[in-house]
Amino acid sequence: KMNSKICFCTFFIVGKIYLAVIGQSVFGLEVYKELRKEGHTIVGVFTIPDKDGKADPLGAEAEKDGVNVFKFPRWRLKGKGIPEVVQVYKATGAELNVMPFCSQFIPMEVIDHPAHGSIIYHPSLLPRHRGASAINWTLIHGDKKGGFTVFWADDGLDTGPILLQRECDVEPDDTVNTIYKRFLFPEGVKGTVDAVRLIAAGNAPKIVQPEEGATYEGIQKKDNAKIDWNQSAQALHNWIRGNDKVPGAWAEVDGQKVTFYGSSLLDSGATAIGQPLEIPGASQPGLVTKAGLMLFGNDGKTLLVKNLQFKDGKMIAAARYFSSGSSASVELTEEEKAFGVWKSILTNVDAIEDSTDFFKSGAASMDVVRLVEEVKLRASGCQLQNEDVYMNTTFQDFIQMCVRKLRGEDDEEELVVDYVEKNINNMTIRMPHQLFINGEFVDAEGGKTYKTINPTDGTAICDVSLAQASDVDRAVAAAKEAFEEGEWGKINPRDRGRLLYKLADLMEEHQEELATIESMDSGAVYTLALKTHVGMSIQTFRYFAGWCDKIQGCTIPINQARPNRNLTFTKKEPIGVCAIVIPWNYPLMMLAWKTAACLAAGNTVVLKPAQVTPLTAVKFAELAARAGFPKGVINILPGSGALVGQRLSDHPDVRKLGFTGSTEIGKHIMKSCAVSNVKKVSLELGGKSPLIIFSDCDMDKAVRMGMSAVFFNKGENCIAAGRLFVEENIHDQYVKRVVEEVKKMKIGDPLDRSTDHGPQNHKAHLDKLVRLIIEAHMKKYYSLQ
Repeated sequence: KMNSKICFCTFFIVGKIYLAVIGQSVFGLEVYKELRKEGHTIVGVFTIPDKDGKADPLGAEAEKDGVNVFKFPRWRLKGKGIPEVVQVYKATGAELNVMPFCSQFIPMEVIDHPAHGSIIYHPSLLPRHRGASAINWTLIHGDKKGGFTVFWADDGLDTGPILLQRECDVEPDDTVNTIYKRFLFPEGVKGTVDAVRLIAAGNAPKIVQPEEGATYEGIQKKDNAKIDWNQSAQALHNWIRGNDKVPGAWAEVDGQKVTFYGSSLLDSGATAIGQPLEIPGASQPGLVTKAGLMLFGNDGKTLLVKNLQFKDGKMIAAARYFSSGSSASVELTEEEKAFGVWKSILTNVDAIEDSTDFFKSGAASMDVVRLVEEVKLRASGCQLQNEDVYMNTTFQDFIQMCVRKLRGEDDEEELVVDYVEKNINNMTIRMPHQLFINGEFVDAEGGKTYKTINPTDGTAICDVSLAQASDVDRAVAAAKEAFEEGEWGKINPRDRGRLLYKLADLMEEHQEELATIESMDSGAVYTLALKTHVGMSIQTFRYFAGWCDKIQGCTIPINQARPNRNLTFTKKEPIGVCAIVIPWNYPLMMLAWKTAACLAAGNTVVLKPAQVTPLTAVKFAELAARAGFPKGVINILPGSGALVGQRLSDHPDVRKLGFTGSTEIGKHIMKSCAVSNVKKVSLELGGKSPLIIFSDCDMDKAVRMGMSAVFFNKGENCIAAGRLFVEENIHDQYVKRVVEEVKKMKIGDPLDRSTDHGPQNHKAHLDKLVRLIIEAHMKKYYSLQ
């Protein structure tokens, strides 16, 4: 025993274990890959048999790696382990069983065989929601917290000791899919690997599960997912989202079984115009509105359902319930007719006809994901979603839908956009290039244009409309009309917030396209543009969307005399038309910081992007229109600062102006705003602070900070360190280290993922930097003489 204990300790110092991975699915695959990266030896992968000739992703990956893969149909018979199967398993020599997604019943003689036992991933905070439909029941019960558990396997149903748990907030409109993709999948993979790491280090706990709070509702199946309408709106919402996408909450409507997807709660007292839809058992008829199907709980409150699916697998937008078959067909070109992704998926079908149904031909939900990804790969301009497949189940409908998307002819699309298209960065990007005034893309007065330049190679990207003074007047008039007379001035603040959330969602859907445009137009490194320029812009709109219904005034007592019956109060109201003039270093993010706040407060906006970086601003205008913002609320005017910026400063109907730029121009703008109509003005002007390095610094950290302070976003940063002051006794060492790091930086095409530093934003800026460097060298030279 003593010798074995010594060996045991030596093993943990090494920290690597011989593992058997028992499970399936993409989740199992990701856990397997991460365990291999950790350096553990996978002695065997045990997964399910091939289905319709297709291997499970876990088994397929392991076979590529040369790992032994076993595909037993079952492990036990009549409650006992099958001797041949158990013997094959034991021969692998596993020291720990990792069961990341295991749908088979594993006998206890296999569970208990390894020296370190077996661990299983479960998508709930055990002991709550023991069983196979844990995520569903988390949502159905309206839990505020969700999460996952990695526990030690035993012969019960999820009753073994707890090793590790992690939790997350359950968002109000989370579905099984969203909470799984956002947290349970990515963090679950990390958590399972962390659990193995704890076992390898000898630090893995075994916490006995309490029975208090334990629940076990059983597996959620289609037959028992029928909606009980005699519930509150919140309970109906929880039931629908808790069954979305599997198995799907359903009800009888017009004599057929209809499944409901994409539920969200509406504000108290929400009203809408729509066509009544009788639903047996419901407290009152539903309403088919432009936004979807509005449903009513027995408490009078409402929810909205986005999509409906019929028994034959056909899914439609709920808003089109009464007109689902009225869309006109599209005449296909010969090239479009050859668009045949289905055949590679429906291998058991001899020929694909117009009437071939995707699901009736044997396709499953995993095939939907594959189909969507293959279409995106082959036709990068087709912004396809999983729901599009469910809504267009026959080959003809699917192809028609794809072609409409590729041509920009979506049924819901009324916006006319003259795109410039470019195949770049492994995608087709579609860029508007005109002014955006009163909800329309229009040419500037006189058709005036200018060329926006790609700083990487100096070539022209496209011609952009150049706004004139009359265009400014038109945009301001549209913004004023939208604020004073239009729908925007009357909209409920929560509905305003909902539009901002929808805009953020659309920006997220188009984030790769936005980042590519930003990179091409401004020279920003693509990976930084994706994370910061675009990512933070999306976060900004989501942040301010939450403020829309939380802007409050206050009441203040003003007289201490008794009896004190005097009171003053403030009421915060939108100011009106806001003009925004932004710089070129963070084109989209500067737009987001200023525009999101203006819109959240209920104002309307006229924005002038920097003349050298207009393209993400006009693309933003397109997404705002598609999000449903009323005409005139957002207006975008590419043009010169001297003309457009000046006219906005002088315009009597502009009530506030926000500007980011040089101190010199800021002074001029402030004067113009005062003289015109004493409009409010917010200025973020030039000036940078130095970085000071003292001798007691952490040298490695100081070097990193110096690099990021100077070179982040090519140095085109409002908080960039224009100068570095270094204490004399470490000066030479610090300079040497910084120079060494600078030499490692790759300067080049910002779309190249390995590039650290792209081109300066535009030629005039580069020339200025070169001039400053020359001046600095000359000063140093003469100071040494």
